[in-house]
Amino acid sequence: MTKQILIVADSIDVNDSSGSKANIALIKNLSAIGYQVTVLHYTQKNIQIPWVTCIPIIEKKYTPLYFLSRTQRVIQRYFKINLAKYLEAIFGFSFTFFNDVNSIKGALKKLDISKFDLILTLSKGASFRPHYAVNKLPILHKKWMAYIHDPYPMSCYPKPYQWNEPGHKQKRLFFKKVSKNAKYSAFPSVLLQEWMGNYFPNFIKTGIIIPHQNFEEELISLEVPSYFDSEKFNVLHAGNLMKQRHPEGLIRGFKLFLEKNPEAKNDSKLMLLGNAFYHEDLIKAFAIDLPQLYIKLANMPFNEVHWLQKQVSVNIILEANSEISPFLPGKFPHCIMANKPILHLGPKNSETKRLLGEDYQYWCEIHDVLAISEILQILYAIWKKNNNALILNRSDLEVYVGEVYLKEQLEKVFGHV
Repeated sequence: MTKQILIVADSIDVNDSSGSKANIALIKNLSAIGYQVTVLHYTQKNIQIPWVTCIPIIEKKYTPLYFLSRTQRVIQRYFKINLAKYLEAIFGFSFTFFNDVNSIKGALKKLDISKFDLILTLSKGASFRPHYAVNKLPILHKKWMAYIHDPYPMSCYPKPYQWNEPGHKQKRLFFKKVSKNAKYSAFPSVLLQEWMGNYFPNFIKTGIIIPHQNFEEELISLEVPSYFDSEKFNVLHAGNLMKQRHPEGLIRGFKLFLEKNPEAKNDSKLMLLGNAFYHEDLIKAFAIDLPQLYIKLANMPFNEVHWLQKQVSVNIILEANSEISPFLPGKFPHCIMANKPILHLGPKNSETKRLLGEDYQYWCEIHDVLAISEILQILYAIWKKNNNALILNRSDLEVYVGEVYLKEQLEKVFGHV
């Protein structure tokens, strides 16, 4: 008999964040391997996914929490007073968060939970609203799998991300309950499960690894972006350059590569696409004297980025300068399936490096300008000789981020549900 999975998700809007992209990929692949999937989502949009039942959660309005949350926003907007740091220090979370949780709980109570074999909570960013809602409904715990996409709370992040946000003690208490109440937990990364297990040991007992999934988007109507020239050696970083993901080493390494290889100046391009609020001035300053640097520092449509990842010569995964990076980047599966070499800039002790392998040659730390230039020189020489030779060729990782491995992991769970 076909197993039924209920997914409770923050968002299934492919363009709003990397977390939502990862959610959709997992949902699609769960359906593709034969499970009957129902998605209860808080996207606040009517979004449908083929072969999946999608139920939008309606925000509860005209409740005390709703009015308190709106009052807080008005005070912040007009009086420039941020009450969140005071209120969250007391309650752990915002009034908006609690109202959202109540909305999710209300929607869950309307469903016939008995027909589902597994309840999977998916979130994005630092939200974890679905997890909070299910944690408050003990009747669901025996079927609950909590998917932990990133460390939580922020105080559990590795340096240089780590900081104690308002309400961090209450947030830790909440996640301790999640670790004990969820029958199963899932992580996109082996290192992330180990990292979170240091704070909440039960995750080591209950956890399985479900990496971010590959999925294909239809790109039929996509026009070739005007800034893309297929005749060039194109090196692409797509995605949000957070404060901790500093691009200076990459840009300086690319610049040094051009200085050492003058012939590459006419046929090479480094593309930085995505938000880069903390680094915008730096990047724009470099771009003034570096015509080979193309920047579009804004959120990009997923289908455009997905197409580019398949067309460029090299894709870049850039991580923070840290001793450890337990995250599996959301774009990792797309870079694997693009089958182009990945220039990985990050710590040696990272999930990306673990998967690419100890002997992967296109890796160095993000501040190693000389090494970056030398790797680019190697890749450029291959491209110059035969651009079709620039391939990743990692069928093992294609399996790992796809349906086959996903089914193996879920069958472990259903053998014990």
